[in-house]
Amino acid sequence: MDLSTTYLGLELKNPLVASASPLSRDVASVRSLEDSGIAAVVMYSLFQEQIEHDAAEQDHYEDFGGGSFAEATSYFPAQAEFPRGPDAYLEHLSAIKEAVGIPVIASLNGSSPGGWMEYAKGMEQAGADALELNTYFLATDPETTSEAIEQRYFEALASVRASVRIPVAMKINPYISALAHFAKRLDEGGVDGLVLFNRFYQPDIDLDQLDIDPTLTFSAMYEMRLPLRWIAILDPQLKCSLAASTGVYNYTDVLKLVMAGASVTMLCAALLQYGPPVIGRILEGLTTWMAEREYESVRQMQGSMNLASCRNPAAFERGNYMRALNSFTPNA
Repeated sequence: MDLSTTYLGLELKNPLVASASPLSRDVASVRSLEDSGIAAVVMYSLFQEQIEHDAAEQDHYEDFGGGSFAEATSYFPAQAEFPRGPDAYLEHLSAIKEAVGIPVIASLNGSSPGGWMEYAKGMEQAGADALELNTYFLATDPETTSEAIEQRYFEALASVRASVRIPVAMKINPYISALAHFAKRLDEGGVDGLVLFNRFYQPDIDLDQLDIDPTLTFSAMYEMRLPLRWIAILDPQLKCSLAASTGVYNYTDVLKLVMAGASVTMLCAALLQYGPPVIGRILEGLTTWMAEREYESVRQMQGSMNLASCRNPAAFERGNYMRALNSFTPNA
C-alpha cells in the first residue's frame, strides 16, 4: 500500500506528522516517533516573548555597572556566558536533524512581525527542512480592525519569505471573517502550506482563588470537523499544501481529512495521551481500510470529497443548516 504524500514540497512516507509539542524537546522522544512510523516532526515553538525576554535580560547584564570604574567590568559575565534561548533552540534543532532521517520542521511563534523574524534564517542554517510560522494573536482591542489583523499575517509571511529558501507554512486560526479570501492572499503571497487550525486555549476562572486558571485541555475528537470543512472548501481553490490540525485521534479521522484534501494530518493530543504506539495503530487501520476498498494509494483518495468533488457541496458551504436541524430527534 502506497501511503506516501507530499507536504510543503517534501516527500513523506505517510500523512502522519507530529505537531509542535513537548515531545520534541527530547532527542530520544523524536527517535521514538520516527521508529513508530511518523513521517515528519514539527519542533516545539520558539516564542517571540522568549526571544525578547532573553535579549532584554542579556542587555541588562551587559549594561549594568557601565558607569562604574573600568576595572570593575571584569567582574561582570561575558556575553558568551549568557546564551540566549534561541541559540539553545537552534542547537537542539541541529541535534535532532543529526539523530533522525525524517524531515524536521522548525516552529516560530509570535504575535507581530519584527526583528524576531530574523531567527527564521537561523533555523534554516541549523538544518530545518521547513518552517512553520505560527502568528498567534487574539484581537481584544475594539479599535483593531480585521484588515489590521490580516495584515500581520501578510507582513510576517513576506518577512520570512525574504530571508529563507526553505518551504514556509503558516498556522492560522479560524476566526477570520472571510477565510477563503484570506487563505487565497496567503497562497498568492508565496506560502507553501497552511495548517488548519491554531487552537486557542480557553482559560477558566478559579472560584476559590478568584484568579484566572489557564488550564490546558486536550482537543476533542469532534473538533476535527472544523478543519475538515475548511480543507474541503479550500483544497480545490489553492495551490499550497493543506495540513489538518486539532482532533486527529484515529485512522478514520485521517481518512476523512485526506479525502477532504489534506496533504497531512497533525498529531498532538493523541501522542501526548497514548504515546508513539498510537502511530502504528493509525497506520495499520489506514492500510486495512484502504485494502478492503481497493485503494492503491493515499494520493488516489486525496481530495475526493472536497468542495469540487462532493455530490452535495452545500453540505460544506452552508452545512445543510435547515436539514440538520429539522432531522434532529431529541431522546424521549
